[in-house]
Amino acid sequence: MRNSFLLTLVFWSGFVTLGSELAASRLLAPFFGTSTLVWAALIGLILIYLAVGYWLGGRWADRSPRATTLLGITTWAAFFLGVVPFVATPVLRLALRGFSELSGGLLAGSFAGVLVLFSVPLVLLGGVSPFAIRLSMVDLDRAGQIAGRLYAVSTLGSFLGTLVPVLWLIPVYGTRATFLVFSLSLLALSGAGFVLEHAAPRALLPLGLGALIGVAGLVGAAGRTILKPGPGVLFEGESAYHYIRVRTAPNGFRLLELNEGQGIHSAYRPGEQLTGSVWDFYLLAPLFNPSGGGAASGSAGARRRWAIIGLAAGSTARSIQAVYGDDPVDGVEIDPEILAVGRRFFDMDQLRHLHTIVADGRTWLTLTPTRYDVIAVDAYRQPYIPFHLTTVEFFRLARDHLTPRGVVAINVGRTPNDWRLVNALSATMRQVFPGVFVLDVDDSYNSLVIGTNQPVTLPEVRANLAALADPTLASLARRTQGHLGEAPRQGPIFTDDRAPVEQVVDLMIIDYARSGAVEEER
Repeated sequence: MRNSFLLTLVFWSGFVTLGSELAASRLLAPFFGTSTLVWAALIGLILIYLAVGYWLGGRWADRSPRATTLLGITTWAAFFLGVVPFVATPVLRLALRGFSELSGGLLAGSFAGVLVLFSVPLVLLGGVSPFAIRLSMVDLDRAGQIAGRLYAVSTLGSFLGTLVPVLWLIPVYGTRATFLVFSLSLLALSGAGFVLEHAAPRALLPLGLGALIGVAGLVGAAGRTILKPGPGVLFEGESAYHYIRVRTAPNGFRLLELNEGQGIHSAYRPGEQLTGSVWDFYLLAPLFNPSGGGAASGSAGARRRWAIIGLAAGSTARSIQAVYGDDPVDGVEIDPEILAVGRRFFDMDQLRHLHTIVADGRTWLTLTPTRYDVIAVDAYRQPYIPFHLTTVEFFRLARDHLTPRGVVAINVGRTPNDWRLVNALSATMRQVFPGVFVLDVDDSYNSLVIGTNQPVTLPEVRANLAALADPTLASLARRTQGHLGEAPRQGPIFTDDRAPVEQVVDLMIIDYARSGAVEEER
């Protein structure tokens, strides 16, 4: 085999291997999310497959050191990779159903799904580099140089394989089409290799398999069904960050779901401004200072400036407009596709005082000179809050961008009996703010942890809530009774150097799943 072609084959195999790993995460996301548990399962299994492939590829190369054998390996690897998008949905649904009720089901289900889907193609791809080294080994004095060059080329391919799918293929064409691109391109390269090796009849195999995959892709595209079916699905799509789904609930609300859909990121019913859920409770944030922030009389008070980090499809901004009218709102959202979905399905264009910003929340806050009366943090990559939005350093930055009467309110997830993350955020915010309070939102798994720029006592906050004249705010204030208190002082303190958000949330998930299994046994 020509050296230039062999290097090309190794390069593209590396590209396809890492690209498949990233695309695999997008296949898993609608069913199991993107938690560190799922990533651990995905990366761990793929590394095992590659290790097996390295071992088998080396043995195979010694037994049959022919270029046509290597091309056969890449042909079948490409074919089985092309099969993945067609069998992924039923396999992953089965894995989700089989493990959803078990302790540790998130990890076990994703392990099972990846085990079934990716074992054959990635084991075969793992065999490419050792096989190529064996074919190139004509001078033992240069063995190290040859092996180093091939692994360097493979790694360069892998580097591009981490960028091209994320930045181009998946956002533009989708996960399924990305797998088809990987498959068909590697089949075409294998077929060209057979021709170069004067084995043109053997090129009919990758040609035929490519035609089969191509036809199946066209048929699938023509009659494509919803990836994650359910009642009332209005939209499915993918971005560089998320699998995005919009559906209509039985009560008429449109719901924005990301990835596995366990958390709702926005809710909207046409013709209504409030949601009845956690987003509405940010409206009470100005009441958490001695003066009431001019909010005691509702929208008649002095104008405030709001920032929302984690805008999603605009539920909090819509609630603000409903009560506070002309208050300007800067909404920061890292994913532009979510904003597009918000405009299309959640009527965000009706929010006349909302200014949308596409950026990471902390980066934007570092660069903006503006000060705010309320900074609302509602940024989730479910089920986690990005760690850099939970640390002492972040809250110092946020306080530096508050007006004298300003407050910071962060939405924190919990379970019915587990406030570990709430306690950690409370203890962390107490390092920065003179007053910190916890509002447990009724009928939800959410708490707002609120830090104030001025010293304030709980009786003062309750007096502000009791004095509300605006009926909407007064109704929300009544729902805080029995759910509002000073934040606990005990808990781990998160810093930029050490903020184990993922570990805390993972333990909460595991304990919650275990407690559910114990209850069923009883």
